[in-house]
Amino acid sequence: SSVAEVQDIRQTVSPDLAPLEGSSLLYIDFSKDARHLGGSSLAQVVNALGTDVPTVRDAQYFAACFGAIQNLIRENQILSGHDISSGGLITTLLEMCFAVPGAGLRLQINPGDDLLRRLFAENPGVVIQVANAETVRQALTDQGIAVETLGTVIMNEKVTLVSGASQIELAVAEHREVWFNTSYLFDKIQRPKGHADLRKKNLGHQPLAYQFQPRFNGTFATYGIDPRRRNSSGIKAAIIREKGVNGDREMAYALYLAGFDVKDVHMTDLVSGREDLRDVNLIVFVGGFSNSDVLGSAKGWAGAFLYNAKAKTALENFYNRPDTLSLGVCNGCQVMMELGLVYRELDIQQHPKMHHNGSGKFESAFINVTIPQNHSVMLQSYAGARLGVWLAHGEGRFRLPTDLKVNIGATFSYAQYPGNPNDSDRAVAALYSHDGRHLAIMPHIERSLFTWNWPHYPESKLAHEVSPWIEAFVNARDWVAARVK
Repeated sequence: SSVAEVQDIRQTVSPDLAPLEGSSLLYIDFSKDARHLGGSSLAQVVNALGTDVPTVRDAQYFAACFGAIQNLIRENQILSGHDISSGGLITTLLEMCFAVPGAGLRLQINPGDDLLRRLFAENPGVVIQVANAETVRQALTDQGIAVETLGTVIMNEKVTLVSGASQIELAVAEHREVWFNTSYLFDKIQRPKGHADLRKKNLGHQPLAYQFQPRFNGTFATYGIDPRRRNSSGIKAAIIREKGVNGDREMAYALYLAGFDVKDVHMTDLVSGREDLRDVNLIVFVGGFSNSDVLGSAKGWAGAFLYNAKAKTALENFYNRPDTLSLGVCNGCQVMMELGLVYRELDIQQHPKMHHNGSGKFESAFINVTIPQNHSVMLQSYAGARLGVWLAHGEGRFRLPTDLKVNIGATFSYAQYPGNPNDSDRAVAALYSHDGRHLAIMPHIERSLFTWNWPHYPESKLAHEVSPWIEAFVNARDWVAARVK
């Protein structure tokens, strides 16, 4: 492991190809060594060890190559990039295609090259995708860096290798299945029957796709937000946390950014009576792993309310007021369901509860959610939107009796696993109360607040100052402001 300073976390390069037809792939060898196959994945597959392994012949040249790549990243010259490692050059190139619907490559191989060594040697190096090949080549050459043009991006779902009069075509989808098969075999051992098969079946068929809500244009100004605000707004929210939770800082910042003055309230404050929530209008039960989930997700946290008179009274008084909102995210969603806070008219035993994921495993993923028509205070303005969001939980499955009337605030965009990562009934990701004031949602909207929080954000919108999820917190701010001022 190593640690290094990052000057700008927004300037990152990912290995998935940008779907830009005609853009070029360049290869930079960091090793200055001949291509050797000893110790390679290819050697292992053919049950050989080999005698010669690639090494770095010139450490200063290696450092110069690294520095040159960093400069290109700072200048926004690199569209995507991937190191040469296990499996060699051909594996690198295929992996750059696997995550991108329709991606393909046309590559030129020198007829004089040893094809096995060319494609499978694991000499340290990188492949970068660029839009302006000649500009980048010249910049590298001027620094004494050797660079080779491999070929171009063609959106035809094939990797085509051309060497003189010979040509080899590799179907991306077919090789993606081969590449994934080892993971699938492990998955079959680790999951209940059927889930590994569903993941394999849906590989490549559940792409991320977005439709942002009408008001959103990516600017703070649209929402009246000053990210450098230091004065009090008079609109108060409270973070409710228990020992073990870990989403409090992110949530507090999301609320602050939207315009709330945020209080940090620990369960000990409520149990002791130091805090009674009377001066706040929004409370948020944050995500994390309260009590290490020893008693099951959020059950211990719920017990701290149910079996402590002062905490229970403070919560009941808060929910009995007409000028309050509440939000529960992940572990906080679970505690709202345990306490029966979404549908308070139901007996607590009849209230929906969260169950173990259908996969039987902790699920952590960036997935698509769709927002239906709804009257949730926080989500109403998103109707028709389809967004990306993080989730991380072991008990996120909504089990909903067919005769129970519920209000769905968000659904997973795909009905089947892994797009519906917990096998929730009706693909539910969030429920809200009949009056729209109380929202329980499993995905972490507060962890998806900026473009750089999203592993995939639309290329044309990367200049956005904030992601679409800020609007939920602004909606809450505006609702409270209309009632307290």
